[in-house]
Amino acid sequence: MTESPEPRGLLDVLGVAAVVLDSEGRIRFWSPDAERLFGWNSSEALGKFAARLLVREEHRELVIRLFADVLVTGESWAGAFPVRHKDGSTRMVEFRNMRLTDTFGDLYALGIAADHATVQQVETDLALSERLVSQSPIGLALLDTDLRYVLVNPALERINGIPAEQHIGRRIRDMLPFLDVDVLEGTVLRVLTTGVPLLDQFTVGRTPADPDEDHAWSVSYYRLESPHGRVLGVGISVIDVTERHRSAQAADRARRRLAVIADASARVGTTLEVDRTAHELAEVVVPDLADIAAVDVLDSALSCRRPGAPESGPELFRALAVEAAYPTEALDAADPAGELTMYGEDRLVTRCVHTAEPVIVPRVGTDDLARIARNAKAAEQLERAGVHSYLAVPLIARGEVLGALDLKRARNPVPFDEDDVLTATELAARAAVSIDNARWYQSVRNSAVTLQRSLLPGLPPHPPGLEIASRYHPAHGSSEVGGDWYDVIPLAGDKTALVVGDVMGSGIDAAATMGRLRTATNAFADLDLDPAEVLRHLDRITGGLEHYIATCLYAVYDPGRAQLRFSNAGHLPPALLRAGGRVGLVELPTGAPLGVGGVPFETTAVPFGRGDQLVLYTDGLVETRHDPIDERLADLVALLDDPTRPLEETCDRLLDELRRPEETDDVALLIARSRP
Repeated sequence: MTESPEPRGLLDVLGVAAVVLDSEGRIRFWSPDAERLFGWNSSEALGKFAARLLVREEHRELVIRLFADVLVTGESWAGAFPVRHKDGSTRMVEFRNMRLTDTFGDLYALGIAADHATVQQVETDLALSERLVSQSPIGLALLDTDLRYVLVNPALERINGIPAEQHIGRRIRDMLPFLDVDVLEGTVLRVLTTGVPLLDQFTVGRTPADPDEDHAWSVSYYRLESPHGRVLGVGISVIDVTERHRSAQAADRARRRLAVIADASARVGTTLEVDRTAHELAEVVVPDLADIAAVDVLDSALSCRRPGAPESGPELFRALAVEAAYPTEALDAADPAGELTMYGEDRLVTRCVHTAEPVIVPRVGTDDLARIARNAKAAEQLERAGVHSYLAVPLIARGEVLGALDLKRARNPVPFDEDDVLTATELAARAAVSIDNARWYQSVRNSAVTLQRSLLPGLPPHPPGLEIASRYHPAHGSSEVGGDWYDVIPLAGDKTALVVGDVMGSGIDAAATMGRLRTATNAFADLDLDPAEVLRHLDRITGGLEHYIATCLYAVYDPGRAQLRFSNAGHLPPALLRAGGRVGLVELPTGAPLGVGGVPFETTAVPFGRGDQLVLYTDGLVETRHDPIDERLADLVALLDDPTRPLEETCDRLLDELRRPEETDDVALLIARSRP
């Protein structure tokens, strides 16, 4: 016995039976499916009256009448009817009846029958499938084995922006040329070949539904097969996730913006130097926010002479910093750092400082470049560099416009948008406060340096029997000026007072206190007092100077006796280099700093012969944050290795070798050598 073939199509699934009756109601044809549906085989059914075989007695009259109507009128009849099965049970069967006529004019009735429950299930499944496909918010498509559309639901029709009927029979590349069709068709073919589905594939692109904006979709691909494995094609489901994609992009931009701002908080304003702060700002925004960045400050703001924000007219800018993410011709078009440039009222950076508002040009044109660049040549350079988007935001601190942060994009293809404006404005605001602090500090510091230098002696004098060299180095640019000083004071009898001191504190007040102490030192020196007596008088004066204290070393050179007499008020010991090469620190009683009060001072005499050198200095030369002071003093002594070296060279040598750029204290240095 051969097995029946596996069902392959819808008719096979339904198990449709065919029965032919003659005009008398006898069975003349009985299909194999009729045997499966009704239970009787062909030998049992053929020639029998169908009504007696298949219909119970209570239904026969109705069945005979319906049969007669089909043969007489020729009109088909369809419906469900209870039928007797061979096993004695009654089953509902779906019938379709129609009249047939042979070549001799004889009439027959053809009955097509299927199990009623099976038909209902198939109808329900088809209706459900149709509703799901047509009403689903998910875009659905079916491609055949040739990768041509055979079905597109309304949701996908809306997503693609193309009527469903235009899809049928065409390929993806014919309908969606905006997308990467090679990748899409390759994916579909792989799923068709392997049967392995690909789910939730993220895709970004454009369709005719919205050709000007990117959209995002989650696309799944799966092979469609019949219940018995026949490959029908590939099903595609498409979910529009554009809003989720845009929200994710917005969240990512927000994270990057916060990261840039956090980075700026740590990196911008680390010193009280205007130039350094500007460079830190430019370095922070490149490349995260711009390909090229420049920080330009109004020259009037740097000099602290502008009363408020400008309103009209040209503006004189000083370029403080320029930074690029990569080598580019746009750098040559920028104003070099430190250079002054006048920009007319029509320039975008001028408009930015006049209005105190950001100026954004998302897509730069030729006319825009002419209002961005400093001249026509620079505009051409920016164009060749590919600058396509521009943003300038004002640097505003405490209500005053100081300048502008100038940003350009070239390699970054995304134009500046409002999110970028917010980020740049926040960064500029933070940096502007640091620049404002730095410029005012610089102004005060310059005043203090000017005062400090004015209070120090000019060119060293030429006292009898001495050769003199001196240096004064103010503190590092980000630190306040201290109160370090030195002095060379002629005394009676060809003697000379050599003084070095350090007022504790910084700024103009310290410099002014230093000036008062220096004046007082000169006055007491004229009285030809003993060094200890001079310090005692200075101690009393310092005690009344608003809690200021100072260290001081006062020495008197007497050429007649070839002798130095010292008195020390808490200062570091001087170094003494003998003409024969022996060198060391002079051992002196330390004494208390001036201003402490109540502590006596002592005078110590030391021989000082021909060719001997005395080195007086303040703590800024040798003290550091990390090195023991004994090691630093040893370094100082080691550098004094040549008693014949010119004193000016010795000054430079000590400063070059001992002075560190990061140290934040002033240095006063005085060297005296005995001569005939």
